[in-house]
Amino acid sequence: MHCPFCKHTDTRVLDSRVADEGGSIRRRRACSQCEKRFTTIEQMQLMVVKRSGATEPFVREKAVAGVAKACKGRPVSTDDLACLGQQVEDTLRASGQAEINTQDIGMAILEPLRALDEVAYLRFASVYKSFDSADDFVAEIAGLLADQADITQVLDPSSQRPTPGAGS
Repeated sequence: MHCPFCKHTDTRVLDSRVADEGGSIRRRRACSQCEKRFTTIEQMQLMVVKRSGATEPFVREKAVAGVAKACKGRPVSTDDLACLGQQVEDTLRASGQAEINTQDIGMAILEPLRALDEVAYLRFASVYKSFDSADDFVAEIAGLLADQADITQVLDPSSQRPTPGAGS
């Protein structure tokens, strides 16, 4: 590790601690030449396995840029997108895998995007899930509506009305 002050290559670790709930290691270091102290944070590098088999480092901004296209014209702020990007990266890191395929990244994006904006979710899902027809959209929308109905029933069980003629 190069000293950020004098660029000397020999530094020693004074203290190491687990940070970010085990997601990174914080190290306090001292330069053996200028004696200045500095902190480094080490984090596992996530690698993306592309469909072609090639690997590249995970870049949160790249994932967010893809989601931003789906959110174009929607009431979604850049802060919302930044939070979504953090959620996605946290989900991927929590998996404990150093190599993540693009399919897993898409799955990690879908749920928080669905909670953020359903129209953006449908746009993203249509590309990610390779919708071929209007029927694919109808099926996805039906799933959204069914989930909303389930949530409504859990929150307000009295909202379920008896059907006319039933039970008489």
